[in-house]
Amino acid sequence: MHTRTPSGSAPGRDDAMAALSQAIERFSRASVLVVGDAMLDRYFYGQVTRISPEAPVPVLSVDREVALPGGAGNVVRNLTALGVAVAFVSVVGDDQTGSDLTGLIGGQPGVEPWLLVQGGRKTTLKTRFVALGQQLLRADQEQTDPIHPKLAERLLRIARDAMVATSVTVLSDYGKGVLAGEGATQLVATARQAGRRVVVDPCGGLERFAGADLIMPTSLEITETTGLAAETDAELAAAAGVLRQRHGFGAVLVQRGEAGLALCDDEGTRFLPAIPNDPYDPSGLADTIIAVLAAAVAAGLALPLAVHLAHLATGISAAKPGTAVTLPDELRAALAAHAAAAAQ
Repeated sequence: MHTRTPSGSAPGRDDAMAALSQAIERFSRASVLVVGDAMLDRYFYGQVTRISPEAPVPVLSVDREVALPGGAGNVVRNLTALGVAVAFVSVVGDDQTGSDLTGLIGGQPGVEPWLLVQGGRKTTLKTRFVALGQQLLRADQEQTDPIHPKLAERLLRIARDAMVATSVTVLSDYGKGVLAGEGATQLVATARQAGRRVVVDPCGGLERFAGADLIMPTSLEITETTGLAAETDAELAAAAGVLRQRHGFGAVLVQRGEAGLALCDDEGTRFLPAIPNDPYDPSGLADTIIAVLAAAVAAGLALPLAVHLAHLATGISAAKPGTAVTLPDELRAALAAHAAAAAQ
């Protein structure tokens, strides 16, 4: 397997830029199905001006509170920000958090929500306390065991029907039980039978998603699955190639943190360095990547070009604090800046 880095002076650059620009314009006509772990992200923002007399801890004087869909819900949020129509299938508990999350998801334009309720289940809630842009503490409430088998069967039936009305399926796995065990395998098989592309952001257990068109693991997840080192570029290319062959993935897009991305497909391995940002905030970055990638594929882009557009989105998202979304106008501006830099 060979490795290479995309060059701004490659033949057909102008055609590629035109295709990327046209795809952004088609986002409003694209449709995507998202299946995965929904959660609620709650933020308390304020100031710290004193230490508690009860214990040596800062006292946060809260100025405002924000609640946002998290996990797979943040993928949905990113897709709707791009103008994409979304069907969302997930599971919540019969608690106040689940009710709040259902309201937030349903309140977004262009979303068809199918949030199934499991009695007695705790909806995942992540609460963050922030001062001067820094997290002081995060408190999690969650239940991570697999969803009830009967509910898993119903989820699969609803997802099968939703696949007919959408062109790309995203599986967003946060390890909270929705995509546990055979459920993930069945969803991939169902999408392939329906002729739909499947892109996956996994949380371990990569073999569950065998046959997906694209999977987006970290280097560590590749090592855990293959037993091969994936630290250097050469090691990563070899290990990702083995992962593709063993589990029938069409492509592997490796998340490398501040080192950027690496795409392994039939053409070899291409390395896309991180777009410099100071400060660099990775919160929700994987959700942005897979949302832009899915939107671009749904809009008709070939996978390598879709990855290129998602790579540009990383520079936008990482420059924003918290779990921010990327907008079409921001992608257009990043694309124009990239084209101008490549022309120099």
